[in-house]
Amino acid sequence: MINRLSRRIIFLAYALTAAFALAPALALFPPCDRACAAVPPGELEKIGSLIFRNECGGKTENLTAWNEGEEFASLGIGHFLWYPKGKEYPFQESFPALFEFLKSRGAPIPAWMDGLAAFDLPWGSRKEFYGDFDSPRMVSLRKLMLDTIALQSLFIAERLENSLPMMLESAPAGSRGNIRKQFYRVSGSPMGFYVLMDYVNFKGEGTSPGERYKGQGWGLLQVLDNMRGDEAGPAALEEFARSAELVLERRVRNSPPERNEKKFLPGWKNRIKTYEPGNIESYTGSGV
Repeated sequence: MINRLSRRIIFLAYALTAAFALAPALALFPPCDRACAAVPPGELEKIGSLIFRNECGGKTENLTAWNEGEEFASLGIGHFLWYPKGKEYPFQESFPALFEFLKSRGAPIPAWMDGLAAFDLPWGSRKEFYGDFDSPRMVSLRKLMLDTIALQSLFIAERLENSLPMMLESAPAGSRGNIRKQFYRVSGSPMGFYVLMDYVNFKGEGTSPGERYKGQGWGLLQVLDNMRGDEAGPAALEEFARSAELVLERRVRNSPPERNEKKFLPGWKNRIKTYEPGNIESYTGSGV
């Protein structure tokens, strides 16, 4: 299993210096695989609002959360994971990379965060976390998350933009053409960039060997690989939603029983419903 430090280094590499980190992949595949995946700037605000609603219900207090049954905090509009000291789990710890991204963009970082000797979550349990919920540290953390919603949306967009070369490099040669085709089918559809950005933030790229149950992943790579259609637009979004639901159902079947992941599945399916064509009104501004 990749250790925690290695995971942070990997995540920071593609979050902050993606062009350099992905040079081998970009050499193998057409340059358009990153440039053509770029999220239009005009869509970022809408997409960020939708992700905030998906993860936090649009509520400021949910910008700092610790979900019941989980072993880590979930922060910001994307509920980026931050682990307590010494903890190791098979999920991408994304908050440290977001923190470095925010610093690099000049965000007003609370002094206590900049002064951490090691960048670990300073609350060791869910009980401790919520017992300190109204403390100056926690209030300042929520303010940072509230003040940087646009930057967090950009962080997720850059992750998506870097995901296609990563997925193509990770996938078997025989699957690469279909994965590329399906990526562009979805991204070229109304609401398509929202679907891709939300899912890659929600369940990752699917390229990490550590994010597997019984050898099977649940990220964007696996969802795209399961798709077979050709038509963009509503058909692409409908197939993506069906594929995502199947991939997450498989994850739950494969998951360790002690994690009781089946309790999360209804919420995951509700989120996937927002990818369906009938929800395009929310993407275009209604209710956001």
